Amino acid sequence: MKLGMVIYSNDPETVFNAFRLGSFSLKKGDSVKVFLLAKGVESEALNSDNFDIPKQMQDFVDKSGKVFACGTCLKIRKTGSTDICPMSTLEDLHAIIEQSDKVLTF
Repeated sequence: MKLGMVIYSNDPETVFNAFRLGSFSLKKGDSVKVFLLAKGVESEALNSDNFDIPKQMQDFVDKSGKVFACGTCLKIRKTGSTDICPMSTLEDLHAIIEQSDKVLTF
């Protein structure tokens, strides 16, 4: 299955569990692409005592998951792309939606 995930939250527990589901789905043989939108572009900088989000994101990427980050949303926050989260466009988001069997939002 081709799974598209849109993360627009900056709630640590929500983001952690979204990437956890992505990693689990990859282990099941699915292809998974994540688009970070709005507050979601803050994901890589999130961390808490209970949720190691950078580690969870790296695990997702290490399992061949793909992450895209909204360029406009990054610019609003005066940040840029990273190795894990390259700057992307709405065209990338549209392609993820168009190519996915299912799209989940968090």
